[in-house]
Amino acid sequence: MDLLGSILNSMEKPPTFSDKQKALIKKQREEQEKRQKAEADKLKQFREQIEQKINKFLKDEKLKEYKFAPMEKVYRTIVHDVAEVASVWAYSFGEEGIDRHIMIFKREYAPSEDQLNALRKGEEWSLEIAKKLQMDRERQIKEDAECIKNRKRKNDFVPNFNYKDKYEHLIGKESALEAARKTVSSSSYGVVPSENKKDQRSIEQTLADIRAKKRKIEAANEQTEMKG
Repeated sequence: MDLLGSILNSMEKPPTFSDKQKALIKKQREEQEKRQKAEADKLKQFREQIEQKINKFLKDEKLKEYKFAPMEKVYRTIVHDVAEVASVWAYSFGEEGIDRHIMIFKREYAPSEDQLNALRKGEEWSLEIAKKLQMDRERQIKEDAECIKNRKRKNDFVPNFNYKDKYEHLIGKESALEAARKTVSSSSYGVVPSENKKDQRSIEQTLADIRAKKRKIEAANEQTEMKG
């Protein structure tokens, strides 16, 4: 026990505060509490002012929206909270630390997406601008519909004649069908079928060859009939 007591007595004791130091710490704590209370009272008073402004805004039938002055984030939080309780739309616009502010709107006059986009860009908004955007949108819809209609009309187009009808009276129905098979283009993108690519003859040359072939066949038939 004597050894343990000797060790404890040899250890350094924790420093103690003097009465002056204690008084200083107490004063600092009291000042901090005082500042906190003053800030709380200030925020409470600000909230009451916002509640009054929003209530007045709701009662004024002429007003559809209201713009608050730029304010710090802590105050904007209070405005958003009061607006939610009062059931009005609230949006923040502007750059933080410069001109960040809040605009509120009555429920029956909720802003359109076009208006919100303009306000986010810092642009002016008016009824004339809204009408112009609506007209531009309707015109674009009409142009898109016309474009789709024209594309469909082009895809549904059927020619009023084909090669076999055009040349039937010249070379006969069967020969005309053969000419059409050799020369008609594919219906997709106007590409000639691959089996036709080897035949480099023109339409006129093809028809001339068919006519010559027909005459040769007719001559052969005549000779056969004469022999018979």
